[in-house]
Amino acid sequence: MNEWNTTRDWLASVGFAAGDEALWTEALTHGSTGEPRDYQRLEFLGDRVLGLTIAEWLFDTQGGAAEGALAQRLNALVSKGACAKVARAIGVSEHLRLGRQARDDGAADSDNILGDVMESLLGAQLREAGFESARSLVRKLWADAVEGDTGRAKHPKSALQEWAAGNRRRPPEYALVDRSGPDHAARFTVRVSVKNVGEAEATASSKQEAETAAAKAFMERYG
Repeated sequence: MNEWNTTRDWLASVGFAAGDEALWTEALTHGSTGEPRDYQRLEFLGDRVLGLTIAEWLFDTQGGAAEGALAQRLNALVSKGACAKVARAIGVSEHLRLGRQARDDGAADSDNILGDVMESLLGAQLREAGFESARSLVRKLWADAVEGDTGRAKHPKSALQEWAAGNRRRPPEYALVDRSGPDHAARFTVRVSVKNVGEAEATASSKQEAETAAAKAFMERYG
């Protein structure tokens, strides 16, 4: 059995249309092969299919969720890590078309590459079978992630804000305690405090990351 027949059988077993050999070969081809067409254009298309499908899905099934919560889940569900997880589950790695050096460097297990190719396959499905078919496939492949906890965890700063409000405390206050190091490798130390409760500090490579880490430390200590 030649390479395309093997690939076509695998694609069909997952639920892809897999009729146009050139289209699906392109969807699985990495730039390292040196071939004139790789997956990037189809990835661009598939990214939009995935985003719209997941956004509509969340809108329909989480009627009580605020826009911020919907956005948080959407971002998690369409992330490269989430796409790579689906790609691994359906066996994309075995069918990637990579240059020898890229394969030797572990590209077949790269979150970025697997995530990109997963999106390119959705783009190919759109081109081959239309939007409704691509949408149905997303709903099949992402069902566990959407029904599970992906993206549900609150951001530490949001969790602390809600904790303070729920316990009738004043809102948390963040203060930059220290900044050290050169501009290209700066370190920021931030203290977060809630009046009449306590405080926590954390250091990170950006002020935002330090605030997040400080909020997490506060919740671990007092929450």
